[in-house]
Amino acid sequence: MAEWSHLPRDLLCLIAQRFETPFDTMRFRSVCSSWRSVVNPKRHRSPGRFPFLPNHGISDTTWGFYLTKRSVFLVESPMEPSIGDTDGWLIKVEEDTRGMIKISNPLSKSYFKPLPKDFPKVLNLLNFSVNELCQEYVLHYLNFWPVSNRPGDAGDLYREKVAYKCLNYDGSEFILVTIHVSGRLAMFKSGDGRWSTVPHTALPYDDVTLFKGDFYAVDNSGATFLVESQDKVTLVAEAVFGGDKKILLESNGELLLVDMYLTVDSEENFGLDGELPEGILQEKTVGFKVFKLRRDGIKKWTVVRDLGNTMLFLGENCSFSALASGLYGVKGNCIFFTDGFLCSSGDEEDVFKGSDIAIFFLEDGSILPLCDCPGYSNLFWPPPHWIISSGVHDDHLAAV
Repeated sequence: MAEWSHLPRDLLCLIAQRFETPFDTMRFRSVCSSWRSVVNPKRHRSPGRFPFLPNHGISDTTWGFYLTKRSVFLVESPMEPSIGDTDGWLIKVEEDTRGMIKISNPLSKSYFKPLPKDFPKVLNLLNFSVNELCQEYVLHYLNFWPVSNRPGDAGDLYREKVAYKCLNYDGSEFILVTIHVSGRLAMFKSGDGRWSTVPHTALPYDDVTLFKGDFYAVDNSGATFLVESQDKVTLVAEAVFGGDKKILLESNGELLLVDMYLTVDSEENFGLDGELPEGILQEKTVGFKVFKLRRDGIKKWTVVRDLGNTMLFLGENCSFSALASGLYGVKGNCIFFTDGFLCSSGDEEDVFKGSDIAIFFLEDGSILPLCDCPGYSNLFWPPPHWIISSGVHDDHLAAV
C-alpha cells in the first residue's frame, strides 16, 4: 500500500477543495511536508462592507454592515488530568486583520481581557486535541468605513442571529440569512448585492441556523422551515407551542429544537442589588424542553427526554453541542445558557469568567449557577495549567 505522503498532488488538491473551515486546512497541512506544500493556509476573504438591512425610517445610504467570524473550540489536554483540574477548555476565537487572536467566553462576546500574566502568547494548537464546535457570524453596524479597516472599529450593535453559507473556496461568494426587525427573515446573496425579505409566516421568527448545508428557521410557535430562497420556504416541522423562545442547533448529526421557558418579574423579587432602576422587569429562565426533528418524513418534532452523553450550549450568536465523555468531572444531559440574573455585580470581569452562565439538568429539571458546579465551571475559567505551561511567551497572542 502506498504511503499517505505519496498521494498524487491532483488528488490532494481535490480533497483540500472540500474543506469547510481554515481549521480543516490546518489539520491537513500538519500531516506531512508534502501535504503542506500542496495547500496554502486557508484565508477567507472578508465580504467587506455590504448594504444596511432596510427598515422603515432609515434612508441614510452611508450605513452598512461588516461581517466577522468567530469559532468555538474545545481544546483537550495532552496529559492525564489531576484531581480538581479539567482536561478540556472551551474558548471562542476571533482573528483580526493583523493576525492576532482574541479569546472570549464561548457563550457571549466578552473578551478575556486581560488574560493572566503567565498566559502564553503563542499557542501551537498541534500540541493539543482541538475540536471546532461552532462557527458564528456577527454583523457590525457601520455608518462610515473605518480608517484602519479593522472590524473592531465597527459598532457591534446588531443582535440577531446570522446563518452564513460560503459558496466558494475563498469566501468571496456567500449567502446569509438573519431576522429582520419586523420578525421576518432577510436574505443577502453576494451575487445580488442586495437584501431581500422572506414574507412567509405570520408569526415572528426566533432563530435561524445552517444545518447540513441548508438554512432552517423557526418561528415563535416552533414551526420550522427549510429556507431555499426568497420564494421557496418549506415546512419541515409543525408547531410545538409552550415555551417563550425557540432555538435551533445541530447535535450529533440531528437538528434539535430547544424551547426556553421564561418568567418575568422585578429586580426586587429576584434579589438584584440595585443595578437596575426600581420596578424594571427582566426575563428569567425557568426551564427547557428539547425536541428532535423526525427523519421519517412526518413533519413533527419528537420530545428528547435524555441527551445522554451530550451537553448543549446556547450562546448569543451560535448554539452548539459537545460530548462529555473523556472530560474529567462533567456529565452530559445538560444545557448551558446565559442568565443576566446570575451576574448581579455588574463586573465585566465576572461576566467573561462565566458568572452569568447557568446549567439546566434534564434529569430533574434543576437549574444551578455555573459557579456552583466546579467540574463544569473549569471548562470556562480559569485557563487550565496545561495551557499555561505549554505556550511560548512573546509580545503578541497568536495561534500556530
